Amino acid sequence: LFAGFFRSSGDRDYTEIVVVRHGETSWNAERKIQGHLDVELNDAGRQQAVKVFLIKIVFIEIELYIMLMQVLTDRDLRERHLGDMQGLVYQEASKIRPEAYKAFSSNRTDVDIPGGGESLDKLYDRCTSALQRIGDKHKGERVVVVTHGGVIRSLHERARPSARKVEKILNTSVNVFRLFDGDKWTIQVWGDVTHLDQTGFLQSGFGGDRTSG
Repeated sequence: LFAGFFRSSGDRDYTEIVVVRHGETSWNAERKIQGHLDVELNDAGRQQAVKVFLIKIVFIEIELYIMLMQVLTDRDLRERHLGDMQGLVYQEASKIRPEAYKAFSSNRTDVDIPGGGESLDKLYDRCTSALQRIGDKHKGERVVVVTHGGVIRSLHERARPSARKVEKILNTSVNVFRLFDGDKWTIQVWGDVTHLDQTGFLQSGFGGDRTSG
């Protein structure tokens, strides 16, 4: 995951943060649970990553500033740590690690997953604080953040706390947040995948929903 920073033309009283879910990985395709484990993009994911940077509207200034962007990693924008669930195929997890699966499937948000995993509350606090920190530091700028489905779901909840829970977040889907003074967040674009073909790899990504990880 990374965050790229570049100054936008004109004065703005907010930070615009373009949040993109990473491209498909081999484990996404195999329905394996990643959590904090580092898994490379597969061929479909690499195609998606190329296509997302061809967007003309959301990323209009990237073409001008791409060579000047500062790219950083932020550990607080990692996926939820899923403890003993990590590395397991989702359909087999309930049999192999029943206690971890029970915690993972719980409707409670304060339940940690055995094996060092995080609760949903801890994920929420970690990643929303990270995005707020980025927003405060880069006022008037546009920031591109590439991160994970579970993180993006938490960011949506922060911006729209009264909205119904979001459905699947597809690989390389584009979401545009604006962070204003006073801790106000708005969403300008949500779940845009118009840069992807409507056939082939678009519907194949695993995670980005309740099974995210």
